[in-house]
Amino acid sequence: MSVTEPFTLRDARGQDRTDAVAVTLAAYEQYAAYMPTWAWKRYREDIVETLEKPGDGEHIVAEQNGALVGSVLLLTPKSDEPEVRLLAVAPPARGQGIGAALMQACIQRARQAGYPSLALHTADVMAIAMHMYEQMGFVRALELDFSPLQGALIKGYRLALAP
Repeated sequence: MSVTEPFTLRDARGQDRTDAVAVTLAAYEQYAAYMPTWAWKRYREDIVETLEKPGDGEHIVAEQNGALVGSVLLLTPKSDEPEVRLLAVAPPARGQGIGAALMQACIQRARQAGYPSLALHTADVMAIAMHMYEQMGFVRALELDFSPLQGALIKGYRLALAP
């Protein structure tokens, strides 16, 4: 793929699930080196399960030359705050603004739905993504932090969606 090839965003269709899982696992595979094998296995299973049965919310994908190259979930909240989950761009398609475009789509949809804010979780090993989130205006939300295993901090971020 060349950097100049256009991509489009659209709502995912049922037949996109297999490709979305493949893209997401390929994108997240680099983080396996930072986790114990059992933790990566569990996280991988969670990724697959979440994408196969995303529950309430929206699944947005990026397509380039007929191939799925990006995916993100915008989960509808049980409270007043939707959450971005599993933002992924296929490694060969990185650097083209696909991740930023998927995030902007989530922000726009949450804002149009009238939500006051948008949340997400990330970790220090996802430094490039964290930098992008901060550039988009997301700020640390310590109350959203959690630790799924000893020594691993999952950081919460929030974006205020003023009209």
